[in-house]
Amino acid sequence: MIPWELIDSARVPGTGGKISLYKRGEEFSIRLEQGELMNSRVHGSEDALADLACARIADRPRPCVLIGGLGIGYTLAAALRLLGSKAQVVVAELVPAVVEWNRGPLAHLAGNPLEDARVIVREVDVAQMIRDKHRAYDAILLDVDNGPDGLIRLENNWLYSGPGLDASFTALRPGGVLAVWSAGPDRTFTRRLRQAGFEVEEVKVHARGPRGGGHHTIWFAVHRG
Repeated sequence: MIPWELIDSARVPGTGGKISLYKRGEEFSIRLEQGELMNSRVHGSEDALADLACARIADRPRPCVLIGGLGIGYTLAAALRLLGSKAQVVVAELVPAVVEWNRGPLAHLAGNPLEDARVIVREVDVAQMIRDKHRAYDAILLDVDNGPDGLIRLENNWLYSGPGLDASFTALRPGGVLAVWSAGPDRTFTRRLRQAGFEVEEVKVHARGPRGGGHHTIWFAVHRG
């Protein structure tokens, strides 16, 4: 078997953690010390995060979408395929190196989505992009951890807390959707979303899309205010 080759590593701002990019043949993997975060061969659920969220706002003339976490770019690419020419997609990525990887060795995998004129990249905590806005987004897509808890950094717990969900509710336009990716279900988080005022649908999707694989969970929480 071809061994994994370390391409680059970087520190996660505000933590002592390290994130690394590996390559094996044509396959790429982004990892923390705790394990793999994402793999270029398994992105069906990342595609579904954007596909199912953007389908809910496809009729809006100038949709604005916030994506928390760039990853390997598959969620961004899927959103761009569904959104019209007047859309704007803001990507909040905390680790500058991940943006560099997506402009370099990872760029071809998702079709160079960062080159799309509709995309704005902010190298900041997505929480800042949520806290600072009022009725600014038609959709907020979060794929910054492996579920509704702060895996990457403890500060991310705020995103899934009552105050964080209240802030997302405020940042969304009426009828907008908060979509959260997770490796598995979490009944407590579903209840917390409803307490924040969202109408919630929990969907299981295949990790490999049409090719099957294990299941991941995505929450679609709609702002009915």
